[in-house]
Amino acid sequence: MSSLNLDDFTDLIERPDGGIRRDAEARRERQVVPPGSLGRLDELGEWLAAAQSAVPVRPVEQPRVVLFAGDHGVAELGVSARPAGTAAELVREVLEGGRPVSVLARRLGVPVRIVDMALDCDPEALPADVVRHRVRRGSGRIDIEDALTAEEAEAAFRAGVAVADEEADSGTDLIVLGDVSVGGTTAAGVLVGALCGVDASVVTGRGGLAIDDLAWMRKCAAIRDALRRARPVLGDQLQLLAAVGGADLAAMTGFLLQCAVRKLPVVLDGVVTAACALVGQRIAFRAPDWWLAAHDSGEPGQAKALDRMALEPLLTHGVTVGEATGGLLALPLIQSAAALAAELPEHPKPSETPAAPQETGNPTAAEGASAAEGGSGAEETGLKG
Repeated sequence: MSSLNLDDFTDLIERPDGGIRRDAEARRERQVVPPGSLGRLDELGEWLAAAQSAVPVRPVEQPRVVLFAGDHGVAELGVSARPAGTAAELVREVLEGGRPVSVLARRLGVPVRIVDMALDCDPEALPADVVRHRVRRGSGRIDIEDALTAEEAEAAFRAGVAVADEEADSGTDLIVLGDVSVGGTTAAGVLVGALCGVDASVVTGRGGLAIDDLAWMRKCAAIRDALRRARPVLGDQLQLLAAVGGADLAAMTGFLLQCAVRKLPVVLDGVVTAACALVGQRIAFRAPDWWLAAHDSGEPGQAKALDRMALEPLLTHGVTVGEATGGLLALPLIQSAAALAAELPEHPKPSETPAAPQETGNPTAAEGASAAEGGSGAEETGLKG
């Protein structure tokens, strides 16, 4: 029997500090720029203050991109524009600096960490720090078999928890979470469809590298078949991840929950991270208060998941490439919100306003003018007399 009790996360996860958020709102009311004139930047600054338990909010100085990687057996059905088992090629391109996330991370000065959970390649093909958490080589074909055994699902979940602890202990103050996978959006669609109670067609998207209509129909059919396998295990989230998720998705779920335990804010990228967040919400209902939705990728499954968690995307640029690219695009916005919340000056207090001029022996300009007018009148009267 597993020693992992998911109910513990409900007790361990607290909401961001509501009192601090009210203090941040009050401080915003006192700042020289009218409240509301900065739009969602106001809300972001207050959210960060509550997450940090700090007013004024501290700058986001040590963000990190964390990418969980894996291959999914369902890709064998032709549900992805990329060949099955080729996620390792994407990982190597990220490491070599040739992917969009690599370019943006370099520009923004953000380190990128890749965690291999189930890539379909020899471990020796990648750096040791990438593969050290790997659970298995590829996840099972979820339309006809479980993605993982129960033991593998627990191991992957625990690996995600361990990675979250490593990041929190190292001083990381914001995570941009993403995935590098082939077939991952299909597994994500199954999780969202099962948890939201909708049909396959409602959550089937075109994926990161857009597929044609025939591939979309194959993907929809695969999600439909996997949904039949998912519904009987909806009451056990770890079993659900084993049945229709995958090692990378199970790890991301554990990572998200432990980040909430450690009070480490997370920016969600696309549909895969949104699906894992939705599983996390089912485990611990307060956890989504620690997460931000970076952008709307246009994937229907992502929209469903974010709506269920009441998370509104910060950006709408139609970025579908995954790999936390959309999440990195949102990072400067979050950092700007923190800077504005912390650095905009406040209106001076009444006691700090300049005092009115004191009366002196010398007449003011107005008094001098009045005296001059009076003197002139007297002279005129004397002349007339």
